[in-house]
Amino acid sequence: MDGSNPYLLGFSPLSMDIKTKRFALMILACSASGVILGGTASWADSSQCFQAKVPTSECVTQDPLMKTIEGMSFGLLAGAGAAIGATFQIKRQED
Repeated sequence: MDGSNPYLLGFSPLSMDIKTKRFALMILACSASGVILGGTASWADSSQCFQAKVPTSECVTQDPLMKTIEGMSFGLLAGAGAAIGATFQIKRQED
């Protein structure tokens, strides 16, 4: 690269066609939703585990923050996968 293009790999947001922008927006929205839902579900599971009458050994030894981050990671992957699947389905219906 000669350094004349400031955008990553030579792509600028203005040069993308509408379908590419729509695909990127779909992945972004679904991934963000997945992160929120996955993190919330893991956090709720951790809270419920600590409120049990007899907490399990896994509940006591696992860090709630790490469990929440793990849930957010899985949510990110699930959201991105859902966006790719939905976009593929839309593309198939358009053809």
